[in-house]
Amino acid sequence: MAGRDSNTARKGRSLGPPSRQLDWIATLAAKGTGALQPQHLHFRRQPQGRKTLHLVLLDQSASMLRGQKLAWAKGCVLALSTLFYRRRDAMAVLGFAGEQAQWLQKPGKAGLFNEHWIAPLRGGGATPIQSAIDAVQDTVRRAPAGTQVAVWLLTDGRFDPLPQRPGGVDDCYIIDFEDGAVALGRCHRLAEMWGGTCVPAAQWGAPTAG
Repeated sequence: MAGRDSNTARKGRSLGPPSRQLDWIATLAAKGTGALQPQHLHFRRQPQGRKTLHLVLLDQSASMLRGQKLAWAKGCVLALSTLFYRRRDAMAVLGFAGEQAQWLQKPGKAGLFNEHWIAPLRGGGATPIQSAIDAVQDTVRRAPAGTQVAVWLLTDGRFDPLPQRPGGVDDCYIIDFEDGAVALGRCHRLAEMWGGTCVPAAQWGAPTAG
């Protein structure tokens, strides 16, 4: 959190690599008038020794099959995995559709060359968002002490009711894929509930994974 970083700096502790907290002023300045790309993302500095775990939640429900939204989201997952690899962060990917959520990639050091498991992902069925939140909560409880946890939810928000923010999570980012004629605005409402940041998927450019 911003206050935590500021207090740390005032105490004179050494700062390490960029944290999982986005610096939106620097990010938007880097983006300019074009579409947001992973290379535009700037992060605040974090204290030395802090470990970051990014939990990426991928909505694979039936509504994400319309308008190539799932292909678009898979391209975002691929881009994020490359970003986290370059930052030497840890990540996990959790897909949710049908009856329950399931791990597509369990927590571990982010790696390159993820196309082989991201591209074949398919979707359909209901949107078991609470199952995904429960899995996040369990992962946070098991994480080593001092781990910074960021949640990235990629969804069109076609679920109700809206889940509560999982405890112990430091930052939440919701990539909004809603594109229907009737906008429900649930991603924005969820971001407000969670105290997180909602980013329209359109800012991430066109789909890059089939």
